[in-house]
Amino acid sequence: MAAVAAVVALAPVSSAGIDRWFWAGVYPPLQRVVTRITNLVPLALFDLLLAGTALVVLVSIARLVRAASRRKPATMLVAAGHLVLCASFLYLWFAGLWGLNYRKSPIEAVLALRPGPADAHAVVALGQRAVEQANGLHLAAHTPGAERAEWRNARLRSSFDATLSRLGRRSPIEPGRLKHSVIGPYFRWTGVDGMISPFTLEVLANPDLLPFERPFVAAHEWGHLAGYADEAEASFVGWVACVRADQPSQYSAWLYLLWQIRGEVAPPDRAALDKALATGPRADMTAVAERLRRGAAPTLQRASWAAYDSYLKANRVEEGVRSYSRVLELLTTAQFEDDWRPRLRDSKIGS
Repeated sequence: MAAVAAVVALAPVSSAGIDRWFWAGVYPPLQRVVTRITNLVPLALFDLLLAGTALVVLVSIARLVRAASRRKPATMLVAAGHLVLCASFLYLWFAGLWGLNYRKSPIEAVLALRPGPADAHAVVALGQRAVEQANGLHLAAHTPGAERAEWRNARLRSSFDATLSRLGRRSPIEPGRLKHSVIGPYFRWTGVDGMISPFTLEVLANPDLLPFERPFVAAHEWGHLAGYADEAEASFVGWVACVRADQPSQYSAWLYLLWQIRGEVAPPDRAALDKALATGPRADMTAVAERLRRGAAPTLQRASWAAYDSYLKANRVEEGVRSYSRVLELLTTAQFEDDWRPRLRDSKIGS
């Protein structure tokens, strides 16, 4: 099994091949079946897998240590073999169920892009648009009754399906419900809003997310479920879906975008955006900052993001964690219709 895992990890499969037979072929129906099953269970099935894996690893390590203390090389080899077998099995499960999506063609292959690099002025202009939209949508996003389970939000689901179709996905995916997990405290300490489990295709969310944050976080993670492994691509897909959905989802997307832009523009531009922001959205931004500050464990946060950076690069995401901010490049260089529908190149992935 270790040999098979090595072949899968190192085989030089082309992006075009992954596009055809995995991303647009095997993966969509597999995802729909698995996520529909996991959606039936309010608890995170990932937690059961985590507990089982931890048990296997601990038992194998204990046997390895005991065999070493008794100088039994044969027993040591068996225990080490169990660890290698477990790691190989998990990698094949990861790659075959979701991980091969890291090798698909980049979303730029289907988008009509403006020539040249991203323009700093365009980022500032998009920030001004985000301020205007956040100011206008704040009241509707905080109206009693506006909150609902994201995976049951018909308008958000419909917009997400339409976005995928526009980008070349011929069959829809099954959106995942946001679940709490035993690793929720880890999300809190490291400032992570959520993730998908690539082993169970379910969405795990930070338990401290504020209501107005949840629609965009859900749509971003659905982007991952749709096979957009790259963080910027998942954000692009989720953002477009949200801004074409109901008003609370629109607000969630624009506020997320404003948060991203504030971290990228020069201090004078950031001050101008903050000054133009109305009281309500400003209070929400402060609440998000307080949420992140309240739960942060800085040392663990740095170590976690460094590890995630290495993980992304190992899976052929050259930018590592910088891929998060690349969404601004996508949004400012992609061409859109008036209703935020992306314009496409002539050729499409999966065609």
